[in-house]
Amino acid sequence: MALVSLRVGAATILSLASPLFLCEFKLGQSLGVSAQSAMRFQLAWSTRRLLGRYFDERRGGISCAGVLTQHLSSVADVSEFDDGFHHNDDVKVRDKETALRKALSQLAGDFGGESKISLGKIFGSRKIPVISTGSLKLDLILGIGGLPKGRMVEIYGREASGKTTLALHVIKEAQKLGGYCAYLDAENAMDPFLAESMGINTDDLLIAKPDSAENLLCVVDTLTKSGSVDVIVVDSVAALVPQIELDTSGVVTKRDVQSQIMTQALRKIHYSLCHSQTLIIFLNQVRFKQVMFEVKSGQDHRRMEEVTCGGNALKFYAAVRLRMIRTGLHRTGNKVTGLGVCVEVVKNKLGPAQKKAELEIQFGRGICHKSEVLDLACEHGLIGKEGSIYFIEGMTFGDKQAAQKYLADNDGILNKLVTDLRTQLFAS
Repeated sequence: MALVSLRVGAATILSLASPLFLCEFKLGQSLGVSAQSAMRFQLAWSTRRLLGRYFDERRGGISCAGVLTQHLSSVADVSEFDDGFHHNDDVKVRDKETALRKALSQLAGDFGGESKISLGKIFGSRKIPVISTGSLKLDLILGIGGLPKGRMVEIYGREASGKTTLALHVIKEAQKLGGYCAYLDAENAMDPFLAESMGINTDDLLIAKPDSAENLLCVVDTLTKSGSVDVIVVDSVAALVPQIELDTSGVVTKRDVQSQIMTQALRKIHYSLCHSQTLIIFLNQVRFKQVMFEVKSGQDHRRMEEVTCGGNALKFYAAVRLRMIRTGLHRTGNKVTGLGVCVEVVKNKLGPAQKKAELEIQFGRGICHKSEVLDLACEHGLIGKEGSIYFIEGMTFGDKQAAQKYLADNDGILNKLVTDLRTQLFAS
């Protein structure tokens, strides 16, 4: 009670010791001491007396006489009495750390290295290894400079929205770093010529077409366990056919077979992924499901809701979910040369979500990153711009198309700009 009263203020202390305080206050006045000095003197003395009584009770009768016999000051110094509490807190922290390390040693001994737990402030770096998406704009909105290794990523959207193109760009960036990649083509839609035109080395690309969902997911688990593959692309979840459907003539009436297979397989794959640095990309399609909801008037209404294939397991296990939307077509004269897409970060466990990036895809070439490199370089001062005039390496270009063509013809300058931008944008 005395400690609580001390924190409230001096007025409460005076009220607790008011009879004794008034008596000694009058004695001080009778000795010729001024009223202000007598009050200050008695306030300090009463405070120390109350604190001494409190610590005697808290410490089981340990005397605080040494504190009470110190030189009396005009203001009560509470910090003198806090040292004991600080000391006790330090002892408790040391005891907790000792107990924690003992528990970790016991876990390692009982369950082996698979259950090893470490303190993040002591072991390892907090920086997550990533693989670029091939688009600086998309890397920027992801917040970490690319897609995280050792995680699952879902890329979904409607048909012809650029899902496969984006996945191939990730493979291209991984090959630049010397990694091995695998493309599991369940849709039987892989075009090696398109991959080569985008700059992918198809000789070092593992391509497989498993005949069933169970076999394909088993391949994913085996490659992940090996730890030798940097990127695995599954194209697509919607095309995975359960073995029971292949063995049965006609239509299988049993529902949710694919969802059950995905749920069981992803548990195993996620366990293998915890001990690997493989990036697994699942491409997925969308369907429209009719849902019913009730409005305030009490009437039931129906609306169409966009859902992905394969159940909810992939939504849960995916660290990043990207939704791709086709926004329009790009033309050169009367010829359609590409399309515009919007990539939305729907889920992101490692950075900010609900961000969007507008990309341009050229048919037969992939993402047009020269345009975004030019825009970002102008924004961050690496390229000069006045109105519609661009200044690159001492040369002047009258419009954006001419500047892009110059970057396309000079890979060295383009790569230097990309390196400088990534250093400036993702240095932290």
